[in-house]
Amino acid sequence: MSITSEIENQNLEAHVALCAQRYSQLETRLNNIETKVETLQITIEKSHMSMGRVLIGTAGTVIAGVVSTVVLIFTTLHSGAAVVR
Repeated sequence: MSITSEIENQNLEAHVALCAQRYSQLETRLNNIETKVETLQITIEKSHMSMGRVLIGTAGTVIAGVVSTVVLIFTTLHSGAAVVR
């Protein structure tokens, strides 16, 4: 047995004081974890919004590419020119 355990077994007041200290340390650690989780949540939310913007930009680029290809095909067919291969 450790010295702390022996003292706690012999003295209830010492046990109560040590438990209070332990709970205080646990509460401090739990608060630190909560802060880190909140920070992580904010970071994830910002990343999620940024990802949405990237997807919208990518979709716009693809749509513009398809539209320009369709326009090129129609203008080529309309003018009667042969398609270059």
